[in-house]
Amino acid sequence: MSHDRYENPLISRYASTEMSSLWSEQRKFGTWRRLWVILAEAERQMGLPVTEEQIAELRGQVDNIDFAAAAKYEKKLRHDVMAHVHTYGDVCPTARGIIHLGATSCYVTDNADLLLLREGLQLVARRLMGVIDQLSKFAAQQRSLACLGFTHLQPAQPTTVGKRACLWAYDLVLDLYEVEHRIAEMRARSVKGTTGTQASFLALFHGDHAKVRELEKLVAKKIGFDDSYSVTGQTYTRKVDSQIVDVLSGIAQSAHKLATDVRLLASRKEMEEPFGEDQIGSSAMAYKRNPMKSERVCALSRFVISLQSSAANTVATQWMERTLDDSANRRLVLPQSFLAIDAILVLLQNISAGLVVYPLVVAKNLQEELPFMATENLLMAAVERGGDRQNLHEVIRKRSHEAAAVVKQQGKPNDLLERLASEADFAGVDLQAALDPAQYVGRAPEQVDEFIAEVIEPLRARYANQAQLSAELKV
Repeated sequence: MSHDRYENPLISRYASTEMSSLWSEQRKFGTWRRLWVILAEAERQMGLPVTEEQIAELRGQVDNIDFAAAAKYEKKLRHDVMAHVHTYGDVCPTARGIIHLGATSCYVTDNADLLLLREGLQLVARRLMGVIDQLSKFAAQQRSLACLGFTHLQPAQPTTVGKRACLWAYDLVLDLYEVEHRIAEMRARSVKGTTGTQASFLALFHGDHAKVRELEKLVAKKIGFDDSYSVTGQTYTRKVDSQIVDVLSGIAQSAHKLATDVRLLASRKEMEEPFGEDQIGSSAMAYKRNPMKSERVCALSRFVISLQSSAANTVATQWMERTLDDSANRRLVLPQSFLAIDAILVLLQNISAGLVVYPLVVAKNLQEELPFMATENLLMAAVERGGDRQNLHEVIRKRSHEAAAVVKQQGKPNDLLERLASEADFAGVDLQAALDPAQYVGRAPEQVDEFIAEVIEPLRARYANQAQLSAELKV
């Protein structure tokens, strides 16, 4: 490894080998060559003068890529596709003349990108399901553990730890649905020609429109798509890229929310992410157990969210049939958004599988606020015993403010129940019974059960036997 040049930390520190390999030069240019083989096969099948010997020669050299030679050609020609045409032709002398026949550069660049984007989404879907599965297991374990709820980051009606985990999981489930939708909507660019008019292929087939359409369908099928985009300019519409980056941004948004909640709960000592036995939380404060993984999720998520605007602006600035200002941007945005999301989901699965809950701290924090939460129930109980609702409400209001002042100004425990016990209006009301947290979580435990049964189990069944499919073209 060179230490005198910048290395992208998405590769060196964060993303998985699987996702890194997907966006590698070997995979990219190997896919280009496979696309050239497919084009030659289809053209031969359609009666153009391409021989089986030429196709066999191309097929035999698909992965034999001389990157040094390609770099020399590109330096001379200033054109990456033609550099690889020549490099391929050097090892396929018999087939040199039919490589890229009738095609424009975007035949290989765009069709290859679509394949890589689709496989990237498939990997993201599997990673998402892994996180969802772990969070759902955690939710089931903690379905009934009552905890303080928060709105505005202020104490609110209690919920359960499991129900809160379902909130995290459901955001990711909605993201998974969007990923699946984008995969289902993807098409090939296939053979559209220089500005999308298919003029070059029409010339090859001497004006036979039916044959051009048949070639387009044949190539799309060989590439692995059921269909091709209805119309294109020189490129497939960059709207597709923007939609995909939008989906990845959505995952990052969900991840950031989840990881932020874990960080906040860690500050309250209610929950922690997994912490290694020899892990150091701080170089100075040896006692610290910082939520470093969750913090990293937030950092990477902000990066992915920021890329959303780049893809959107690329769509907006593609003049007429295309401009080349998309190229450099896409080289950065598309791979890096996938690499960062991959890293985020790997981290989230690790966090979700090892979340640690401290029930006694959770209960302590809840009990400190529960007397305030109990006042409505106490009010109703006192009314049932013949009390005047308006008088009771005023008593509770005054005593609640007094108790809150003691907590905030003197740092003492919440003594609201003791204050109410001294009031004649609450004589005979079982004040301690009002502190049972189970009275205040509503249907949270049952909602966890229903969510897992109705939403998660169908997803688990759908992904249970899904092989680690590769969309790499086989020739």
